[in-house]
Amino acid sequence: MANTGRVANTGRVRGTRNFVTRPAICPFCKGKGSMKIDYKDVSMLSRYISGQGKIVSRRRSRTCAKHQRSLARAIKRARYLAMLPYAPRHIWKTGGVGLSRSTV
Repeated sequence: MANTGRVANTGRVRGTRNFVTRPAICPFCKGKGSMKIDYKDVSMLSRYISGQGKIVSRRRSRTCAKHQRSLARAIKRARYLAMLPYAPRHIWKTGGVGLSRSTV
């Protein structure tokens, strides 16, 4: 019996789930200026960095193209100024991105 590369018929029909997709609304456009993208706001920028230290994609962050470009620019600027880590190893050592360390 050779493997033909075909998937066995499981009896399931695709597209039968009843759900309505929400329109992707950019959190920066939604507020009309309530949220600003600034490289100094590390806690806001850390929401758009994955656990591996990568910049999160537009699909996942639900931002428009204009704000995704400025968000990436702000993250890169904060990394250059050592406000955000480049590598995930730094995230693991500090216990998170954008968390303030106590000096006690």
